[in-house]
Amino acid sequence: MVEIKTDAAMEAMREAGRVVANALAAAREAAGVGVRLRELDEAAREVLEAAGAGSPFLGYRPSFAPTPFPAVICASVNDAVVHGIPGGQRLRDGDLVSVDCGAKLDGWTGDAAISFVVGTPRPGDEELIAATHRALDAGIAAAVVGHRMGDISHAISTVAREARCGMPADFGGHGIGRQMHEDPHVPNFGRPGRGYPLRHGLTLAIEPMLMAGGRNDYRTDPDGWTLRTTDGSRAAHVEHTVAITEDGPRVLTLP
Repeated sequence: MVEIKTDAAMEAMREAGRVVANALAAAREAAGVGVRLRELDEAAREVLEAAGAGSPFLGYRPSFAPTPFPAVICASVNDAVVHGIPGGQRLRDGDLVSVDCGAKLDGWTGDAAISFVVGTPRPGDEELIAATHRALDAGIAAAVVGHRMGDISHAISTVAREARCGMPADFGGHGIGRQMHEDPHVPNFGRPGRGYPLRHGLTLAIEPMLMAGGRNDYRTDPDGWTLRTTDGSRAAHVEHTVAITEDGPRVLTLP
């Protein structure tokens, strides 16, 4: 069931979104050559705790997962697309890192993701990240009253296609509010003018995941969580929580 949010609820989600932005900034600041991924998780965890926020990631176990998720961020490196578990792996010069984080504050949730390179970028990395941001921006721009979900999906996939990038075919964004994952699903592929109608008070996590190799398939690590490109190419993932309003899309996970 899709829950349409009141203006007061969207304001409360903005506060949760601000915590997410600060946690992502802390994780980004902690990243560096030789730093373990768990240290990025620790930095984000400190921000959540200081804000009195909970983590919708920690302990989360969807139907596909063999175990509950053990951290407050996902940290996906190089050919890992999403859902990477932040453990003892040390970052190296040139690593492409995607960090996804959520926060729950006063009963409302925010969810966002960033991608960046540690040290010296490899050829194509900066353009991959830039293309992923363009896809996100296009999706947000299409999130207006009177459009349909397919308009968001089509905007994202158009940018990915122009950049000659692939995207995992059955993963995308989602409704968000009292819970991290709510209806409706936000596909990254779609046809304009089709799908769920967009209206004031609908809140969505929009999240393109671009894979440089151009393929849409992926494989899952033995941990049951981490998704990787099948061809070993690099991936980037960016995300914002967005409220659809009569005044246009409002990004709730900015600093």
